[in-house]
Amino acid sequence: MSEAQTESLDLSEKGLKDGQPTSLDRRLFMKFTAFTGCTDATAAGAALAAVGVEGAMYLDANDPQGIGLVAMNEDPDYFVTTLRKVFNAPPFATLTHKPEFDMLGRTYSIGYEPDLEDSLFIKPRSKTLNPANAWAVWYPLQRAKSFQTLPDAKQRQILGEHGTLAKRFGFAGLAADVRLACHGLDKNDNDFIIGLLGPNLFPLSAVVQQMRKTEQTSQYLDSLGPFFVGKVAWQTPA
Repeated sequence: MSEAQTESLDLSEKGLKDGQPTSLDRRLFMKFTAFTGCTDATAAGAALAAVGVEGAMYLDANDPQGIGLVAMNEDPDYFVTTLRKVFNAPPFATLTHKPEFDMLGRTYSIGYEPDLEDSLFIKPRSKTLNPANAWAVWYPLQRAKSFQTLPDAKQRQILGEHGTLAKRFGFAGLAADVRLACHGLDKNDNDFIIGLLGPNLFPLSAVVQQMRKTEQTSQYLDSLGPFFVGKVAWQTPA
């Protein structure tokens, strides 16, 4: 590849501020990992805090010995160095890994965000680490490939319907959402990871229920889940 071709390949995140295009060649990576066999969640949280993991750990509502952890870092090397060492040391080394819940994603921009730093870093962190968001539902989704063949205007219309619903729950203080892209990062070829976070569990279920009626979910999704449902047992201070 020539130098000119290399220079023309711009992979930065794009935004729009005061009518002017902006860009930022940074993003936040977030990884979800689940285990079972945990009888002392306090010890697990202490081990995470001891090495400065940034994230949240949840008690699995569907597994009496289950926990789930979402960790975040701008450098993906973190997950195969520091976090890998944590998972290979006590107490995690004695737990049973649940690979069906493995999720690795990255924050992304749509192209009209006025503040890319806020969209890519501040909001995902603040939502995940907000102590008021005691409950969480994390899941992957695979969009139907036919969605990519739709005209851009139609795609925006479909996504706008989804976004409006999320904003209604957000403005009401019932649910916050974290959206991550996982193209090429997911063993099952999922496209996105969604985190629904809130003070109570029922509104998170209601979000999923109402989204079933949207055009995207009813016509342009191939799969959703598996769903991890949990309550916060440990969080990095926001």
